[in-house]
Amino acid sequence: MLYRLFRSLLFSFSAETAHRLTLASLRLFALLPGALWLLRSLFSVNDARLRVKALGRELSSPVGLAAGLDKDAEVFEAFGALGFGFVEIGTVTALAQPGNPRPRLFRLPRDRALLNRMGFNNHGAAAAAERLKKPRATVVGANIGRSKLTPNEGAVADYVTSTEALAPHADYMVINVSSPNTPSLRELQAVEQLRPLISGVQQALKRAAAGRAVPLLLKVAPDLHDADIDAIADLALELGIDGIIATNTTIGRAGLTTPADEVARLGNGGLSGAPLRERSLQVLRRLRAKVGNRLLLVAAGGIESADDAWQRICAGASLVQVYSALIYDGPGLPSRIARQLADRVTSAGFSNISEAIGCDA
Repeated sequence: MLYRLFRSLLFSFSAETAHRLTLASLRLFALLPGALWLLRSLFSVNDARLRVKALGRELSSPVGLAAGLDKDAEVFEAFGALGFGFVEIGTVTALAQPGNPRPRLFRLPRDRALLNRMGFNNHGAAAAAERLKKPRATVVGANIGRSKLTPNEGAVADYVTSTEALAPHADYMVINVSSPNTPSLRELQAVEQLRPLISGVQQALKRAAAGRAVPLLLKVAPDLHDADIDAIADLALELGIDGIIATNTTIGRAGLTTPADEVARLGNGGLSGAPLRERSLQVLRRLRAKVGNRLLLVAAGGIESADDAWQRICAGASLVQVYSALIYDGPGLPSRIARQLADRVTSAGFSNISEAIGCDA
């Protein structure tokens, strides 16, 4: 109820202004002595039923924060203190860039969705790496994308630059070739372009990680045809990457409650939140059918509740990520989902959530 009151105030501002105010508030709050301890005491869930081995770590919870909220690795410790088992920063690019012109982020409250065309606005990989150098209590992944000024022909070198900067400090890395907001970026999902990109990043990861095992994941779009999903899954297995995140935002607009003319006025961009639920689940199920348990699958898109998270885990996801639902439901969401997932583990007759992975696949 407290967040509902606060949300009314936040929603009186534009979506991006509210986002910036929230991050600034978290940054300032985290500077107060004992502030992160207080957040952890209020929100963290310490339950053996939820501990899962993934990303080369034992995570306290399978519920993580998707990339997009903490683009520049500024408040990942505060998000971790809210009960997330892991936090993904970015998307970060090799070159600092302002992103697309504003306005570029919109709420669709009737659909519990967000529409964004941010365009990878960030201060660059080197700046994010400086923040990740500090000792931390949170498992942090670095999501990297192609700089807008870099053509696809130079994408490999661009991603390699980001990898070399971030790999020494990140707990895992994610190749993002699926955002709809950087021109021609999604063309890199074609296997003939994806193969040299993944290989280049893998080689850079080995050099930069200096003997550390840093898992590499690929984030895919929900708008791919099934045959393309299959081809990417085959390539992921062939090249030996560690996992796939399903999925990024969609360019589709089907099934929205928000009037079509209102959506059209907002313009292009990627849609996230509840409308993405079914398609993201379909992509996850298809990937699980192709790769089984040979790759780590991370579910993202339309996850708002323990019901959604449990469904994804039973469909084959080892981990789940939330984003848009946090905007609508507030800071208690990750711990609430985690607590309810723990109860689901017991009611399903399991002792640990890992036993439920793929039980419906």
